[in-house]
Amino acid sequence: MAYSSAEWPARSLLGAVSPEARRELLELGAPTRYEAGEVLLSEGARDRHVLLLLSGFAKVTARVENGEESLLAVRVGGDSVGEMAAMDGAPRSATVTACGPLTARVVQPGLLRTLLVQRPEVHLILTGIIADRLRWANRRRLDFRGYPAKVRLARLLVELGTSSGHPVEDGVVLGCRLTQPELAALTGAAETTVHKGLRELRREGLLETGYGSTVIRDLVRLRELADLPPDG
Repeated sequence: MAYSSAEWPARSLLGAVSPEARRELLELGAPTRYEAGEVLLSEGARDRHVLLLLSGFAKVTARVENGEESLLAVRVGGDSVGEMAAMDGAPRSATVTACGPLTARVVQPGLLRTLLVQRPEVHLILTGIIADRLRWANRRRLDFRGYPAKVRLARLLVELGTSSGHPVEDGVVLGCRLTQPELAALTGAAETTVHKGLRELRREGLLETGYGSTVIRDLVRLRELADLPPDG
């Protein structure tokens, strides 16, 4: 599911800034459209531009020591990608690939730095987003050791629902559609284990999956299963 300009998640960069700052961000760079499977950013590359995702979603992947590709995160409309290289000049740490049609604005690092100086609000929000991503990565590593696979799956679904979900009358629609192998990669579980966990969540009335969509039907109960405190 793609987000329109009025529906960017509140925790994304474009969703969190003030209307004035958002307008200035959307005036930066050039609008670009990407097709499914097209690479937006490449691991190890030395380019330094930032992408502001306007619609669609993308996968963030990196190569591990054995050469295999590991799924690290997903990003949706409203998110930024590539800001680390823009800030420190180091090579890209991951590859970002479009999952379905995606639109973004390509912003050169100089333009972004100028705006961050002029708009400290944006700088603070972006810094907070980067810190949240680091905390999420740390939580994942701890989850792998401390929770069984079904609980890790529930924790991931809650995270996706609260960070990029779209509320509907009977639940929360996830802003991205992940395959079972991708869910397995993000939870550190075998694909067969994820398949079993999804089946159990559907049977318990917590989740509904269909062609092109995943809906959390009971976020409160899912948070309980995930051993997470009540939201708010």
